[in-house]
Amino acid sequence: MCEKTIETAIVVPLYNEEAVIRDVLLELKQKYSKYAIIVIDDSSTDNSYKKACMKDIYLLKHSVNLGQGAALQTGIEYAKELECSYVVTFDSDGQHNPDDIELFIKRLDKGDVDIVLGSRFLGSSENMPTRKKYLLKLSRFFTWITTGIWLSDSHNGFRAINIRRFPNFEITQNRMAHASEIISIIKTLGMRYTELPCHIRYTDYTLQKGQSMWNSINIVLDYFTGSLTKW
Repeated sequence: MCEKTIETAIVVPLYNEEAVIRDVLLELKQKYSKYAIIVIDDSSTDNSYKKACMKDIYLLKHSVNLGQGAALQTGIEYAKELECSYVVTFDSDGQHNPDDIELFIKRLDKGDVDIVLGSRFLGSSENMPTRKKYLLKLSRFFTWITTGIWLSDSHNGFRAINIRRFPNFEITQNRMAHASEIISIIKTLGMRYTELPCHIRYTDYTLQKGQSMWNSINIVLDYFTGSLTKW
């Protein structure tokens, strides 16, 4: 069981990030030793799992690759087992700034919102390709059309969720479509939401690894296809 002093879990989906995952986790451990850090290796084909084997890290592993959405849901379910109140979703590639986490938790602590969504457009994004910026802004219209919710940054993986108040928060889209699905969950469950500035760091590593603008298109297509299967 989760110690009573641990109210927050940081959920880190992991897939083929052996070059950076150790540094990401060391930074999280240094800043947030009071939190449960849950890493879900989504059947990586490199040495990511071994690199993530560290003291004071909850390390889970999918036997087959399911996708980032599935990895996040596995982490959320484990956080519930640990009896944690909040979940912060945090990317494993080093793009997110750990300093933002405490601000998001403090916002949840006020009690007037149930989920805090990160926005790179309210905050900052270092070295973001221009084409990606415009595509991300365009994706806001898709989110608004499908959910009626207007956000400044609808596909940001940095967020904080009150899972104690909403234990039925469940991601069913296994892959990239989960980003759009989460916005739909907010509307369906009637969650109170807000956006806060966050800081994204686009490095040579993430740009070379394939964090391309086409990810946003894939999110839209995956979500549309997944929605059709429910009809």
